[in-house]
Amino acid sequence: MPLPASPTAATPPISFAAALAFWLKLGFVSFGGPAGQIAIMHAELVERRRWISERRFLHALNYCMLLPGPEAQQLATYLGWLMHGTRGGIVAGALFVLPSLLILLALSGIYMAYGHLAVVAGLLYGIKPAVTAIVVQAVHRIGDRALKHRLLWAVAVAAFVAIFVGELPFPAIVAGAAAIGWLGSRHWPQAFKTGGGHGKAGATHAPAWIDDDTPPPPHARFAPGRLAVVVGVGALLWAAPMALAAWVQGVQGPLAQMGWFFTKAALLTFGGAYAVLPYVYQGAVSHFGWLSGAQMIDGLALGETTPGPLIMVVTFVGFVGGWQSSELAGLFGAAHPLGSATVAALLVTWFTFLPSFLFILAGAPLVEATHDDLHFTAPLAAITAAVVGVVLNLALVFGWHVLWPQGWQGPFEWPSALLALGAALALLKFKRGVIEVIAASAVLGLVIHLLRA
Repeated sequence: MPLPASPTAATPPISFAAALAFWLKLGFVSFGGPAGQIAIMHAELVERRRWISERRFLHALNYCMLLPGPEAQQLATYLGWLMHGTRGGIVAGALFVLPSLLILLALSGIYMAYGHLAVVAGLLYGIKPAVTAIVVQAVHRIGDRALKHRLLWAVAVAAFVAIFVGELPFPAIVAGAAAIGWLGSRHWPQAFKTGGGHGKAGATHAPAWIDDDTPPPPHARFAPGRLAVVVGVGALLWAAPMALAAWVQGVQGPLAQMGWFFTKAALLTFGGAYAVLPYVYQGAVSHFGWLSGAQMIDGLALGETTPGPLIMVVTFVGFVGGWQSSELAGLFGAAHPLGSATVAALLVTWFTFLPSFLFILAGAPLVEATHDDLHFTAPLAAITAAVVGVVLNLALVFGWHVLWPQGWQGPFEWPSALLALGAALALLKFKRGVIEVIAASAVLGLVIHLLRA
């Protein structure tokens, strides 16, 4: 149920229809990665519309930062839930993803059908080095936020060595980092204390609809019965499509494997989308062979050009895997790969985002109570530090594919190196936007590709 208006609130109660219109608009303009998406929500909901106060916004954001999954999408789900209950959370979270899903499905289809054309190949030639620079920027950004103590630096270095040299799977690295954080909270607590807010509080504003002293609505209070219902429904929503996938092609079929793999991926994305990319790369490229390393980079390039969370790249992974799978060809016939590709993409997206909704709808009242508990936050701080090392490894892998596309025996791609260097300077030194850098790199790549043709 919606929150009642505060007696002193300057902002009247917000209708569900008004919120629906905002979440739909947000889904189409949420470019710029999680930082940009969170900034848009803050500017609109806190500063301009005054739907929620600064403190309540940051409280919700801090909670979402603790969870695996895309924090900006979870924040939208949280705020929608806080304002209008379960339906508000579902609508806000779904509309944050839906435009990106539809756009990426279209781009993936164009990529698979026409990716060999000179214009498309040229644009991707320029975008790939920019994507490598974007991943390097992610290493810098996450590291700057997470590595506040030399012990956390040691965790990051150990994680890099573990995945680069030891080729350990990402889940093992996450588990090891969590164990270090748990021990650290008891023996070196100062090393694992995380900072407070994610923005500047204290600005003077008129009272918000959901203000600092607005009491939580009934749906935001913990109730064991409600928790049981949400968990039960969530389990059913996970089990039903998984059972259908297993029934259609068997437990070892590609659909069931995709469902299980991306469920695990959704539970390991501490640190945002860049944290899960190494795991997806290991599984989708190296283990299952659903797509190639070069195609993975192309997918990330397409994902960077669409609104919504970057983790939407998993839609591309599912689409390409479904398009190329000989086992899935039987669903619609080998002559119609678009059908199997779309089914795989939708299934992958479902299993990737379902846990995020459950974390908010079921876990918010519980996790908020442990937000300041170092025994809970220290393992997450260590995991985030490990993510820095893992993403650095990803940057090296992407760089290798871009600069030596034919392997070490092939020629070094000097134009790609210059494009990557220029993109890195634009992002890190001149603070240009991601979309701006990608667009410029795409145009330059097209020119270079056509000149070399």
